[in-house]
Amino acid sequence: MTTIHKNVEESQVTISELMLPSHTNFSGKIHGGYILSLMDQIAFACASKHSKNYCVTASVDTVNFLKPIEVGELVTMKASVNYIGKTSMIIGIRVEAENIHTGVKKHCNSSYFTMVAKDDDGNNVEVPGLILDSKLEIRRFLKSAHRLEIKRQKSQDFHSSKFEVEKHTDELKNHNVIVSYKN
Repeated sequence: MTTIHKNVEESQVTISELMLPSHTNFSGKIHGGYILSLMDQIAFACASKHSKNYCVTASVDTVNFLKPIEVGELVTMKASVNYIGKTSMIIGIRVEAENIHTGVKKHCNSSYFTMVAKDDDGNNVEVPGLILDSKLEIRRFLKSAHRLEIKRQKSQDFHSSKFEVEKHTDELKNHNVIVSYKN
């Protein structure tokens, strides 16, 4: 079987939407849940465009709301495949809001969605590889690979059957906790 590879730009997706009063939370800012919903949609579109298959969200990593979004601002989201595994892809998403009267733009959020490609029966399916054409694409790919390795290591270190309290008691001294646990 010949492995297919695609350029990153072949799967990139950009969406823009004007923020309306119906999108606000109780403080009058755009609701974070609404932004997350849009991010999930663009991650789906980007992953499906890359894989040519239906995709599901497996995880969302690093959602930091950096700046609030106001009613009347134009929100633009840009999605790109940053990393591919065998059946999964990490989609990087950048969220910007623009004051359409002044033209001032602000970076509001960046996030990483892990998406898994599925066939018509719901089974995982292999995704095309990536052709990395730029220093930015290489940096994003390696950053995602590094983040995955850190997640795997943390998962192993804190797995319930292997967790050793004694190895971590010094770490607790830097936190606002009282440890009443006794061996």
